[in-house]
Amino acid sequence: MSRIGNKEIIINKDLQVAFTDGLLQIKGPKGELSRAISSDLVLDISEEKILVKRETDISRVKALHGLTRSLINNMIIGVTEGFEKILEIKGTGYKCDIKSKKELVLNLGYSNPINFSLPEGIEAETENKGTLLKIKGINKEIVGEVAARIRKLRKPERYKGKGVRYQGEYVKLKAGKSAGSKGD
Repeated sequence: MSRIGNKEIIINKDLQVAFTDGLLQIKGPKGELSRAISSDLVLDISEEKILVKRETDISRVKALHGLTRSLINNMIIGVTEGFEKILEIKGTGYKCDIKSKKELVLNLGYSNPINFSLPEGIEAETENKGTLLKIKGINKEIVGEVAARIRKLRKPERYKGKGVRYQGEYVKLKAGKSAGSKGD
């Protein structure tokens, strides 16, 4: 029995939900998202809620049940509120600038700056002189993927903590060379 899959999804009055030929489309104040739904699952859509039901108890369908419910819920949150990931850029001279609406210029300690193109539907803004980068969008998957790709450009290193990290991420620092030797 899927605990997550059996929960109902509440629909706001300002949302338009359409399900035709296995394609779910949700329109809201922030935009529109669509997703293909497996034919093994049944969507029960009413005026104020969506229920995801499965027809069989095959393990693959059970796995899709909770996943599909979570994905639909994320779509509804995305078109009403949107999603945001905040990245901290730490290090001397490390910063981010916005070149245009769709391109970032990242100075991360390499000899040349890195030009990073943002995909469609993703916005970025910087704060605190370019050391705080906010990635915003309506699709949770794409927002998380873009933030992970930016973090991968310069992961936080273990000795001084320099690099790109998520806000609130804890990096355990290692002791340097001098900590191991006591002296003779």
